Amino acid sequence: MAPASVTQECLNRLRTADSPTVANVIELFGIRCRAAGYAGPRIRAVYPDLPPAVGFAVTAAFRGGSAEEAGAAYGDLPAMIEHSASTPAPRIAVFQDLDDPPRAATYGEVMATAFQSFGFAGLITSGAARDIAQVRRLGFPCWASATMASHGWARIEEIGVPVVVDGLRVRPGALLHADANGIVEIPLAIAGTVADLCGPFMEAEQITLRYLQQPHRTPEGLRSAVAEMRRAISDLTERARRMLPDG
Repeated sequence: MAPASVTQECLNRLRTADSPTVANVIELFGIRCRAAGYAGPRIRAVYPDLPPAVGFAVTAAFRGGSAEEAGAAYGDLPAMIEHSASTPAPRIAVFQDLDDPPRAATYGEVMATAFQSFGFAGLITSGAARDIAQVRRLGFPCWASATMASHGWARIEEIGVPVVVDGLRVRPGALLHADANGIVEIPLAIAGTVADLCGPFMEAEQITLRYLQQPHRTPEGLRSAVAEMRRAISDLTERARRMLPDG
């Protein structure tokens, strides 16, 4: 169950920010290493033009490169969707491909359509995608590390377990923000405040960006604008740390 602070309004506001802004705001709290909490460069948005997806992780381990004990392709997909009922909406399907490197596609048109029809906000896999054109027509955001033509001996091996997607450890129910820049986990305890501070953080950055749009720019003027931006971000840092759950 998500904390009461993670309201629909909070989720809606998070969707208006990009993932670098979300990552920047999380840094203000000082609660985790700056080099943690996000996926690495191998996983990329298959459709980078789509808006951000925000949702709670429904996790699974997948394998497609081995015939051992293989059953019907995607035979456990209904079980995963049934299991997802215990996770708050909106939901994002998150797969770790146990074949590394991937040897078959994790998902295609059928799986993407199934998740979309049951209200999922997107799909992330450390493995491969296929049916690129067909899924594009769905407007269903997906992230993958590669594309492949075949699903091989596709099977979902475990559901509702912690998974790792390109360095990001994702526990069931984790709150994720994903867009063309990448995937970030938002700590549940601060999600509401992160949503509150994304707008002010972007406005702080605009101090420098607006200066750079001026016709008569100088290094000294830029130095002054950057200093003003840093002061605004410092104020946001103090605000964020005052709002930490432990006081």
